[in-house]
Amino acid sequence: MLQKLCGIVLRTVKYKDTAFIADVYTDVLGRTSFMVSVPRSRKSAVKSVLFQPLALVELEADLRPNTSIYKIKEAKSWYPFSSLPYDPYKSSIALFLAEFLYRAVREEVANEPLFAYLHHSVVWLDECRTAFANFHLVFLIRLSRFLGFYPNLEGYSQGCYFDLLNACFTPLRPLTHSYYIKPSETAQFVTLARLNYDTMHLFAMNRTDRMYCLSIIEQYYRLHLPDFPELKSLEVLKELFD
Repeated sequence: MLQKLCGIVLRTVKYKDTAFIADVYTDVLGRTSFMVSVPRSRKSAVKSVLFQPLALVELEADLRPNTSIYKIKEAKSWYPFSSLPYDPYKSSIALFLAEFLYRAVREEVANEPLFAYLHHSVVWLDECRTAFANFHLVFLIRLSRFLGFYPNLEGYSQGCYFDLLNACFTPLRPLTHSYYIKPSETAQFVTLARLNYDTMHLFAMNRTDRMYCLSIIEQYYRLHLPDFPELKSLEVLKELFD
């Protein structure tokens, strides 16, 4: 059965010389895999250039039952980017977040609030012209709300530790494990968690601070998502945003 979907590209993997598999987070099916034939002419209905990290695409696919990889009949851009693929900082963020989402978002069912959040975030990043160095940090903290382990900020008071394993604030240092951050670092984390895309530029951080926050967020996800691996694209971000 042919069906139209909108989606956000997370990953592509070469299947053979004439095709590749694209993992896309869609509005109808959640995370979904599609078989994409490599175009042999300019008139092809499916162009591989459309499937860049975080690209927003419209697809018409054959959703046959009892199959895990669907064939695409037609694909086109849902939102043509104006800056994201051409800005080296934004494209590096997109590469990192696409890999992160591929590992973190695993549900193969529709989730309208999550899809709306991802769509809004990608468009915001593309349209933003300055002061987006904290984007990936704010994005990942807010993403945890949709995955079920967003920290309850109302439980925070000055001097608390943040227990990463139990996702809560505590006045006492956890004694049964070492997955926590100290009170001074917890205060910084809470401030960051309260920001949104429009206010994040007010939180000044240098490269060292930003990478430390990212390492904490990555550890937080690793504790709450089984088999969350090390991300290859993380190394790219370490060279950015001095």
